[in-house]
Amino acid sequence: MLKIGILGLQGAVREHARAVKDCGAEAIDVKSIEQLEQLDGLILPGGESTTMRRLLDKSGFMEPLRAFAREGKPIFGTCAGLILLAKRLSNQEEAHLELMDITVERNSFGRQKESFEAEIAIAGVAEDKMTAVFIRAPHITEAGENVEVLAKYEGRIVTVREGQFLGCSFHPELTEDNRLTAYFLQMVEEYKMIENKICN
Repeated sequence: MLKIGILGLQGAVREHARAVKDCGAEAIDVKSIEQLEQLDGLILPGGESTTMRRLLDKSGFMEPLRAFAREGKPIFGTCAGLILLAKRLSNQEEAHLELMDITVERNSFGRQKESFEAEIAIAGVAEDKMTAVFIRAPHITEAGENVEVLAKYEGRIVTVREGQFLGCSFHPELTEDNRLTAYFLQMVEEYKMIENKICN
């Protein structure tokens, strides 16, 4: 069984855990650096990116997360998690993990009171559209040449993949539609197959 961690410092950890379990994998609430060693993949949940960065610094998670990525293990960032993954943030803000070749603009769809749901199609995931919950959502303003754009909403990029990294502007864990989580688990399965071939 795949072991999928959800970074448990802040955000919708329980909801992501439910989605992971519904897709047939083990969900682990990650609160210590040592737990990273047992994971096959990791989800960076939504929350408040500035607060999450402060907690990451305080707990010493920043470099271990980058090391986790260097091992080739898949990481899925949603909303604030997407902001953490980006190499660049608009308005000259300091970037965080700097793992995905994207530029992200925070709160680009408005504040909390402007939260909304929309039906969007996601390439390779939900061609017939799925409900996306946008809460103080960012969007991707620029994507590097190796970044695959999977979905847009009103012309704005909201879902991307770059190799082992998956990111989205919205909260897939807040609906019963687990197709995007299942897509991430498929990425993890692919990584495990490659890892096993290398080890054998």
